[in-house]
Amino acid sequence: MTAAEYWDKYKPHRGEGAERRPVADRFDWTGIPGSGPGAEVLGEPKTALDLGPAEGENAAFLTRAGVEVIGVDFSPVQVRRAREFWSDVPGLEFVHAEACAFLDGDLRWWDAIYSTWGAVWFTDPDALAPRVLRRLSPGGVFAFSHREPITGQFGAQQMGGKWLEGREKELTVYRWQYSAEQWAGVLKLHGFVDIRSEVLPHPDAGSLGTLLVRACAPR
Repeated sequence: MTAAEYWDKYKPHRGEGAERRPVADRFDWTGIPGSGPGAEVLGEPKTALDLGPAEGENAAFLTRAGVEVIGVDFSPVQVRRAREFWSDVPGLEFVHAEACAFLDGDLRWWDAIYSTWGAVWFTDPDALAPRVLRRLSPGGVFAFSHREPITGQFGAQQMGGKWLEGREKELTVYRWQYSAEQWAGVLKLHGFVDIRSEVLPHPDAGSLGTLLVRACAPR
């Protein structure tokens, strides 16, 4: 099993076909219906790159609003499913590629690059952040979200879960998570400016919230 094959198994209950696609009636950073800010975090981009879109509902929402969007995911199953889900949305494109490899090979500039509980969470920021910065237009927005980290569990954390139990020697999947303050430091180190990072509380007391980070490329 490869890391991409691990993500092939993401949300198997959803199935395939446009009739089973998720709702795309707002831009969602938290995964909790009606919770948190929306697409205004990205400003008013004309172009946007979604890193790790999986089902692609945020990309579909932006495309319907007139933004030129490409979603990049390294799971072929998720790419195929997203294409089927949103085949009726003209101009929306999903590409099968690893995030860093795509940013190295595609020389377009983007007004916004974002990730919602996606590839930014699962890619070494020292590899990804400089690549994102090189592909952002001057003043462009880099924004991403992931689960609020547990205190003390910062940096690269080995994931568990039912598809990984007992297979530690075969496949290791990491996620990189930091506090709001740590993320601000990481992005500042790589040249981003106007950095804002915060934890959006979960509506259920005692549940972990969502960490949301927004930064810009220098003008």
